[in-house]
Amino acid sequence: MNSFDPKLTRIGVFYDGNYFYHVSNYYKYTHARRARLSIPGLHEFIRNQVAEAEGVDMRYCQVVDAHYFRGRLPAHDANDRQLLLAERTFDDILMREGITTHYLPLGPGGEKGIDVWLALESFEQTLYKRFNVVVLIACDGDYLPLARKVNTLGTRVMVLGWDFKFTDNSGRTRETVTSVELLDEVSYPLLMHNIIDDKTRRNDSLINSLFVPRQAFVERFVAPPVDNNNHHHHEIEEEEEVEGETPLDDQGDFDDQLDYKRGRIQALKDGYGFIATEIIGKNMFFHHTDVHNGDFNDLYIGDEVWYIITSNERGECAKRVQKVQ
Repeated sequence: MNSFDPKLTRIGVFYDGNYFYHVSNYYKYTHARRARLSIPGLHEFIRNQVAEAEGVDMRYCQVVDAHYFRGRLPAHDANDRQLLLAERTFDDILMREGITTHYLPLGPGGEKGIDVWLALESFEQTLYKRFNVVVLIACDGDYLPLARKVNTLGTRVMVLGWDFKFTDNSGRTRETVTSVELLDEVSYPLLMHNIIDDKTRRNDSLINSLFVPRQAFVERFVAPPVDNNNHHHHEIEEEEEVEGETPLDDQGDFDDQLDYKRGRIQALKDGYGFIATEIIGKNMFFHHTDVHNGDFNDLYIGDEVWYIITSNERGECAKRVQKVQ
């Protein structure tokens, strides 16, 4: 069915958005790269790999369609949690790369139905648009039936998967593994962590372009101008409680069982930060996994936050960090 255009190798790319976001966070906050995955760089890498696998010139390998699937908070909830700007910013990136977005509302149980929607959409698009190669950025064995169905159309399937393990700030081991069954079913299985960590390719521009240059994130760590009339660089003054400005739990209600403190973001680094406390000169460490009802990337130096005090093997630290609403 794909013989109608013998010169062009048509590529369709389908993102499991939650998985992609998880992998990107790993490289930004845990891996030595300390950088997010670049979508333009990823598409260039895909074209290169398809050209090599199909034995054709890269100029004749083009990403003709790309789709991104993820569960998302309703607009009102995202606004309350100050996530709208981050979501729109990422939407702008996807839009510039010509990626069609597919969102389902996040419910109390989290993300539901996204994997089914991705499978149905990718099969339908392959049927009508006659891709030569379908690329899945996914790791779940639930996509195994999709791979088998796409194979019946005469379309090759490529999977970009990552395996990694790390320990979060609470001492819990987090592990992500790509389904072996899925890898065995596709024509072109790529374990990206092996390719990225291959020391013989450390100077390979194709590999390095998989990551957003660090300079793009410099502005996040530059402090806004300090208002010397209100706050000293290392001090936080006593402030009156403002009606409605209370920390929220997962359901959006004030959790009065926790002893919340109020502070201001003093510094932000790659995956962690420090909160200036009520005690002059005392800053409280927090890890990116300790941000609650929000995202670490939405914090800026000078932001007021709620937090609770806990401890780890290194001493006191902050958890359940969230912006003052």
